[in-house]
Order: sequence, then C-alpha cells, then structure tokens
Amino acid sequence: MNYLKTAMLLAGMTALFVGIGFLLGGPTGMLIAFAVAVAMNAFAYWNSDRMVLSMYGATEVDARSAPGLYGTVRQLAARADLPMPKVYIIDSDQPNAFATGRNPENAAVAATSGLLKILSTEEVAGVMAHELAHVKNRDTLIMTITATVAGAISMLATFAMFFGGNRNNPLGFIGTILIMILAPIAAMLVQMAISRTREYAADRAGAEICGHPLWLAGALAKLERGAQSIDNPEAENNPATAHMFIVNPLHARSVDNLFSTHPDMQNRIRLLREMAGAPAAGPWG
Repeated sequence: MNYLKTAMLLAGMTALFVGIGFLLGGPTGMLIAFAVAVAMNAFAYWNSDRMVLSMYGATEVDARSAPGLYGTVRQLAARADLPMPKVYIIDSDQPNAFATGRNPENAAVAATSGLLKILSTEEVAGVMAHELAHVKNRDTLIMTITATVAGAISMLATFAMFFGGNRNNPLGFIGTILIMILAPIAAMLVQMAISRTREYAADRAGAEICGHPLWLAGALAKLERGAQSIDNPEAENNPATAHMFIVNPLHARSVDNLFSTHPDMQNRIRLLREMAGAPAAGPWG
C-alpha cells in the first residue's frame, strides 16, 4: 500500500511538472529546467552520504570500537539479506539516527551518542532495523527522484520570473504569477507526503526485520521525547537533511500535517502496536 501511494504521489508530481513546465517555460524551458535539476540531484545522489556524514561529524566504528552497535547491525543486515553497511556514531546529545547511501552496496547507518545512552539493546535493534529498511527499500533513490522533479518545478517558476516564461501561456499574466507562487508549494507538499509515506514503510519493514514491532515502538516514544527537549544545532542549520532522521530533529509539532516530513508519532506507534498483535519471532527470541 505504501509503495502504491508513493507511486501515485510521484506520478502526480510528474504530471504537475509536465503541465506547469509547458505553461511556464514551454517545451524548451521545461527540458532545460529538468536537465539542470537532474544534474544537481545526480551529484547529490552520488555524494550525499559523504557530505551528510561529514556535516554531522560522524565517526566510523567497527566490531572493536563499538561491538554492541556493530554486532546488532551485522545481525540485522544478515536477517534482511543486505550487505553489511558502514556504521557511524555521531557525537550529539539528541537521540536520533539515519541511513544514507545511494544503494545497499554503498550504504551507511548512523546513530547519535544520545540514542545509545537512552535506549535498551532491543530498542537500538528496532531503530537500526528501521534504518536498514530504508536501505532495503532504496529510499535514498526514491527521495532523490522526488527532489529532482520538485527542484525542476521550482526552477521553472524561477525561469518564468526572470525570463517571462511561455508567451503563449493561456492563463495570462495573473495566472502565470499565481502558478509561479503556488507550483513550488505544491511540489514541496507532495515531496513531504512521499517522505512521510517512506517513514511508515520503513517502520513496518523494520519491525519485520527485527521481528519485534514493540522494540521500535518503545524506541520511537523515547526518541520523540528526547528530540523535543534536546537541540540538534547541525540539523537546525541544515533543515534540508531533517527528513533523513528517524524522528524530526527540528522540534516540529507532532502532527501528521501537510508541511511535516515525518508522520505523527502517535500514528507510527499505534501501527506498530497493531503489528505486535500477531506473534513474531526475532533473532533475539
């Protein structure tokens, strides 16, 4: 269901791009905007893992420096039939985690020191399973495609503002102005909706990987409280990376609204508790 919803949202965003692209830029302007957006996001796709890990000062760990975390990730990766990703720890008091990497063969998972302090071994496993689910679902690729189309739409609006857009536009001057303002907002809303959909999918797949939905549910409750009370200066300075984290690091309100990159936490926990109604066996028994 989450994949169908993601596909429908991507199709809607693509249709939005084609329609608005023709109205604002004409065929040539539409192609130029799309080409520039592809180039920008292709660079981000290939280099985002190194850029984000460096931005947050992440330190790579191994079986000797962090045996508990590394061993948990290795066990979960094997259970998910994934290559072993690189494992990082971020020196941050805010409890949080994210995954990055352009494909499963070049993936990395990162947890903050704050997360490792407040979660139990089982809850850490639930969080890491969620992050491995993002890797398995290729969510970095999905969000890159989404960002490409959204960026192209925003670029078309900018082109129209500075170069006048398509002179054969049937909407007239006022209509063009409205599209220039509303189109990027619409693209952003779809982009955020896709982000929320991928979080729900990673919750479900992560619970299946570790075999215990309540481990992730318990972790999410603790992480939300911690993220709301502890600042993450790097995330506040780079809000474009907020969607990567398992919980919103920006102290946003906990509502499943149109402008949120993350689903309502109570909805996420409720769905995981519903999953736990069926018996599930995990690697820890």
